[in-house]
Amino acid sequence: MDLEARNTALQTELDTSTPLSRKQQDPINWLPRSPPLYALQSHREAVTSIAFHPVFSWLASASEDCTIKIWDWESGDLERTIKGHTRTVSDVDFGGPRGATLLASCSSDLTIKLWDPADEFKNTRTLPGHDHSVSCVRFIPTGEGAGGSGSGNTLVSASRDQTLKIWDATTGYCLKTLSGHAAWVRVVAPSSDGRYLLSGSDDFILRLWDIDATTPETKMTLIGHQHRIECCAFAPPSAYPYLAPLAQLKKPPPPTSTAEFMATGSRDKTIRLWDSRGTCIKELTGHDSWVRGLVFHPGGKFLLSVSDDKTLRCWDFAQEGRCVRVLRDDHTHFVSCLRWAPSVLRDATAAAAAAAAATQASGTQGASSANGANGTAAAKKLATAEAQIRCVIATGSVDMSVRIFAN
Repeated sequence: MDLEARNTALQTELDTSTPLSRKQQDPINWLPRSPPLYALQSHREAVTSIAFHPVFSWLASASEDCTIKIWDWESGDLERTIKGHTRTVSDVDFGGPRGATLLASCSSDLTIKLWDPADEFKNTRTLPGHDHSVSCVRFIPTGEGAGGSGSGNTLVSASRDQTLKIWDATTGYCLKTLSGHAAWVRVVAPSSDGRYLLSGSDDFILRLWDIDATTPETKMTLIGHQHRIECCAFAPPSAYPYLAPLAQLKKPPPPTSTAEFMATGSRDKTIRLWDSRGTCIKELTGHDSWVRGLVFHPGGKFLLSVSDDKTLRCWDFAQEGRCVRVLRDDHTHFVSCLRWAPSVLRDATAAAAAAAAATQASGTQGASSANGANGTAAAKKLATAEAQIRCVIATGSVDMSVRIFAN
């Protein structure tokens, strides 16, 4: 009976899928499907965050059990358990200068810690300074190389003390404190060139910060959600040709512009897509509970989301944001986080040439690009030339497990 039910579900998915989504070997159109490749279990409390190493097959998971675990997502093996925080580990992120990758973690114990993967994940630095729980930490890219893939030695943190702080990972000094939110700042995401930050808070408001300015201040506020903000993300340039028609633009913005479109998820059960003017261009509805995680497909065509309704949903921009896939039964409790494995960079000169070609293509397109035809080709060229997409996704859940979906 189980086999018959699964067979019926797969047949229904096949019947309703678009021809492109059947090409599972094409990274641009690859989407996760059940069952997961691995179910990683070792944590004793809910998993709060996950992060992929940019080069190696390491995956870090943070948990309410005060530990961080390092997994090999290719084999499904647990490599090590990192202890150091004294309360819930809220978030983890890999980053830092190329060749000197660090793991950053933050916690309800008011600290941020840096760990060195090259030295058996030794704790190299602890950054105190926030006055309340630290809920999110992210390395800020430098914009080097293809698509702003270079990561520098600065990172940003968001806290329940209503502030964002920018840190120098080398010295441990706090470089700037950003104030503006009126409640707990839950999440922050840096743009691919490291110039902008997008932060979301319990005050129902998102703020876009220009941190290149001498005195960083809010460049724009995004108002529309009816509940607390749980997640946010900048759209990659590969998504611009698909999002431009939704924003009523005749041609996509140039790939060099990094804060053209953003996606946000909230406890109001909705996902909103915003443009650079602060206008909500689309509201995606379908989740039955809080939206907890968002990630753009590196190919640009899809947005993936996870929720407390225990599902992972895939939204297709080519079909005006229609939900084209739902994974329902892989986690037995709230799905709290979602990450896509970073793409593998190819030759930088080839990537630069591809980016220039894509920019020229988007500049010479006429009104026909509103239909997405030429824009799609440019997006494919840009995505595949810049970096090789890794079709690997990880989700973490309150059921204390991490699931790996891979092609």
